[in-house]
Amino acid sequence: MGKLLIFSAPSGAGKTTIVKHLLKKKLKLEFSISACSRAIRGNEVDGKDYYFLGLNNFKKKIDNNEFIEWEEVYENNYYGTLKSELERIWEKGNNVIFDVDVKGGLNIKKFYKEKALSIFIMPPSIAELKKRLELRSTDSKESIDKRINKAKEEIEYASSFDVIIINKNLEKAFIEAENIVSKFINE
Repeated sequence: MGKLLIFSAPSGAGKTTIVKHLLKKKLKLEFSISACSRAIRGNEVDGKDYYFLGLNNFKKKIDNNEFIEWEEVYENNYYGTLKSELERIWEKGNNVIFDVDVKGGLNIKKFYKEKALSIFIMPPSIAELKKRLELRSTDSKESIDKRINKAKEEIEYASSFDVIIINKNLEKAFIEAENIVSKFINE
C-alpha cells in the first residue's frame, strides 16, 4: 500500500494549484478525487474534478459506510473521500495525493497516521486571500464573505498539520512542496 499526501488550506490559498504542479512531477502520485454533494461549477468535470453525487446520493453513501472521511462543510454541502478511490489508486502502485478541506485532512491523517503526511497551505494574509477569491470571479460577494469567515476558522487548525507552507510566492511554494513530498515518499 502506498503513502498518502494530504493538502489542506482555506479556499483560495493555492492548494489546488500546488497539487496540480506536483502531479506533473515524476513522484508516482495520483490525485484522490473527492466526492461532493454540490452542483458542478464553471468548467468542472464529473469524475475528474469531483464525483458530483448530489445530496441524496451522498447521504446514501454515508449510510453505507463508503467514505473514509466526510464533512458537511457548509449547510447541505458535503465533501468526502470514497474508500473505493484509494483502492483504485493503490492498485496501480501509486501514492495518493489529496486536496481536501481542513477537517477532512485531519481525519485522514488520524486514520492513516505515519503513512500520511498532512500539509497545510497558508495564505500570506486574510486580505490577500480575499483578493485572490475576488480575482477568481467564480463566487458571489456573499459566497466570498462566507469563505473568508471559514478561512479564519480553518487557519486555527494549521498547527495540527505536519507541515505548513506559506504561499506568498507560488514558485517558492512549488519548490518547498516538491522537496517535502519527495523526502516523505522516499523515506
